[in-house]
Amino acid sequence: MVKEGAYWLAWTQISGIGPVLLRRLQQHFGTLATAWNATKVQLAEVEGFGFQTLEKVVQQRSRLHPEQLFTKHQQENSHFWTPADADYPRLLLETPSPPPILYYRGEVELQENLGQKPMVGIVGTRQPSEYGIRWTRQISTALAKNGFTVVSGMAEGIDTESHIAAMKAGGRTIAVLGTGVDVIYPHKNRDLYKQILTAGLVVSEYPTKTPPDRTHFPRRNRIIAGLSRAILVMEAPLKSGALITATYANEFGRDVYALPGRLDDHPSQGCLKLLSQGATFILKELDELLTMLGAIPQIDGVEASTALEQLMPTLSPELQTVMNAFAAGGCDALPFDFIVQQTGMAAGSVSGALLELELMGLVSQLPGMRYQKS
Repeated sequence: MVKEGAYWLAWTQISGIGPVLLRRLQQHFGTLATAWNATKVQLAEVEGFGFQTLEKVVQQRSRLHPEQLFTKHQQENSHFWTPADADYPRLLLETPSPPPILYYRGEVELQENLGQKPMVGIVGTRQPSEYGIRWTRQISTALAKNGFTVVSGMAEGIDTESHIAAMKAGGRTIAVLGTGVDVIYPHKNRDLYKQILTAGLVVSEYPTKTPPDRTHFPRRNRIIAGLSRAILVMEAPLKSGALITATYANEFGRDVYALPGRLDDHPSQGCLKLLSQGATFILKELDELLTMLGAIPQIDGVEASTALEQLMPTLSPELQTVMNAFAAGGCDALPFDFIVQQTGMAAGSVSGALLELELMGLVSQLPGMRYQKS
């Protein structure tokens, strides 16, 4: 049986099919394997599938063999996740456009992927002032010492300072690249890259050997925002990739913080704009920032059980119907098709409900599109 991950890869090989359309396909059909075998008429029911896109699917799909494609891709790219994998980063998965393939190198920490260890993105200008560097180092150090993973883009300036400070403090860091995970850019950060591989991860939606391209970097900013619980913008002019990251963060429901600066400082203009639009001030009292970011002890098992009991009665009828399917199926992991059959709901509705229940911590996804109660 061909793995669901093979179909995520196969769909990316069809021109015109990007992360947003893939997410809609998955929600409409329940699995991308089902979508792969859907008729032209059935595909036309999915929002965003116009005549030209449908023609491309029909023409190109017949020439692709998902299982063979997946095997060959694994040989060239040994480490990657698809949304069908249980350890695909959960916070990123909840965004409207999660990368169909997320490549990685380094040391994986499962708690990060499951959303149990908080990750905070730090972004800013490539030409920071001494003021921006000083506060980036202080905040990155404080975050690392309090159990946060620092996420950034390994660019010059603020990104570089945040990665280095987090590692010096004994913490983990994740670099999101606009190249393949084996391509170092800028090249002057080759030593930093090697250090990150031993103290965290480098990730990218681009396959190995992908060189830098100016269109890649704005797109990778959505991954920084998607992985992170919050985004901190340290210094940024009005035209800055950091503001793109902040925009994504707002769209994804993440908190955005900005470091205030002087009105006549060019590197601070973007931060001042964000603050005028409702971003939270980064103030001198770092303890207050850490509290707002959630640096509090994890609740223990007894408290967690009580919390879940209190949460269950508040489920919507649709979510409750899906949870009832687990009671009917016993304590074993249930296949997706069984849940659809048991609930009598549309596959797309079940898929959306399961994702919401996952984010609430009530359901866990296992390999092979199987689910179990958490």
